[in-house]
Amino acid sequence: MTAGRAPLDVGATPVRDPRSPGGARHAEARAEDPADVVAAAVTAVPGVAGLHGGMFGEVGTYLAGRRVEGIRIADGVTEVHVVLHFGAAVRETAARIRDAVAPLVGGTVDVYVEDVTAPAPGAPAS
Repeated sequence: MTAGRAPLDVGATPVRDPRSPGGARHAEARAEDPADVVAAAVTAVPGVAGLHGGMFGEVGTYLAGRRVEGIRIADGVTEVHVVLHFGAAVRETAARIRDAVAPLVGGTVDVYVEDVTAPAPGAPAS
């Protein structure tokens, strides 16, 4: 070992990450942002086709170098803006979304159904 040089830390080897401005991040796991956790919980609810950014793209959470569309968390209120598959019961799906998100964030969860899209693949015809 040469004096003045630290040993190579293999656990912190930089890897390519196109989302970051410099293109590199450390391989170590980083904590997920609450908006990411909420987005994953919402999109796992049956009947949800995806998240929606609002009429003018105004609904979202801005993170370092990216944006989580359709989720806004502020002052104890979480807004969730979604697109549902055609045929999904609106009130029941909204209740399932609230039930999935409330334990994650606490406070009030407001669900907005912004649009409806074609039925989910394999869904029975109505």
